[in-house]
Amino acid sequence: DARPVVLLASTREAQGESEEALLLNALDGPLRNALIVIVPRHPQRFDAVHTLARQTGLATKRRSQGAPDPTTQLWIGDSMGELPAYYAMADLAYIGGSLLPLGGQNLIEACACDCPVLVGPHTFNFAQATDDAIAAGAAVRVNDAAMFWECAARWLMNPSALAQAREAARAFSSAHRGATERTLAALGDLRARLTS
Repeated sequence: DARPVVLLASTREAQGESEEALLLNALDGPLRNALIVIVPRHPQRFDAVHTLARQTGLATKRRSQGAPDPTTQLWIGDSMGELPAYYAMADLAYIGGSLLPLGGQNLIEACACDCPVLVGPHTFNFAQATDDAIAAGAAVRVNDAAMFWECAARWLMNPSALAQAREAARAFSSAHRGATERTLAALGDLRARLTS
């Protein structure tokens, strides 16, 4: 299957509004030919998201029913612990909790899989990481669901721009590796100073 893969990762809902509905209602144009993978943040929402996806009229399948086939248009990731695999298969990802005022999720995991990301306006839970990823070219901030699809289409229709974003994601995640070792070294230095 050579279709582009767009991942909607860790999608959430707030006060009766869901990011999946916002994104699917705004889906239009060339990306209707992509494989769109939706992985809700909370497993108790898997059934509701599957029902919503089917209501779009797009051919929908669940991860628990097997791999997508060439006719699958929406694939619902109703599994736990597989987000890195979804990031690895995706050309780009939306990081959930950021279109609605929920504060977003960590985007470094996506970047570690060479997956460039798009985030909404609400990233206060991971403000520094998000700002750094945007500055590095590994992420782009969008204002709403329509802008998400516009930016996704621009990346997918420009392979060199997408490759550049993938490389930026790889470099960004590499720069954030080794935090545990650096922290332990700093604590060791502090301990040595305190005991000398």
